[in-house]
Amino acid sequence: MMMFIHFLFSFISTVTFGVITNVPRRSLLASGFTGAIGWMVYIGLKALHFRLGLANFIAAVMIGCFSIYFSRKQKIPMLIFIVPSLVPLVPGGPAYLAVREFVLGSPNTGFHYIAVVIVTAGAIAGGFMITSLVEKIFIHWPTKR
Repeated sequence: MMMFIHFLFSFISTVTFGVITNVPRRSLLASGFTGAIGWMVYIGLKALHFRLGLANFIAAVMIGCFSIYFSRKQKIPMLIFIVPSLVPLVPGGPAYLAVREFVLGSPNTGFHYIAVVIVTAGAIAGGFMITSLVEKIFIHWPTKR
């Protein structure tokens, strides 16, 4: 039941952010599905005791792969699917906690949360770089042969 709740709320948050950022209506369901799948991969890997960076990296790769698939299928740029799908993975909570700890006078804890934000953001960026690289290789590889 808990996994269904995670899927539902990540889907709703992704679709809602898509509406706020004015993505085309025909891509909202695919964006929501992509964001929910990315979040489910992240939650599943964290339940299997994967490290934070690796779980975010693999979830970002999955979001990138689904974004490539839906962008080809609907003939829409990949960013239309990537931007809303990132909402569940963005480390907003640790960023808030870092600022809060600095304000309350606990810089050691604040630096810990800053490190969490940096690792998470770096893993997400790395996952999208790998996805983009693989896509470019597979697009240009058949034409160069």
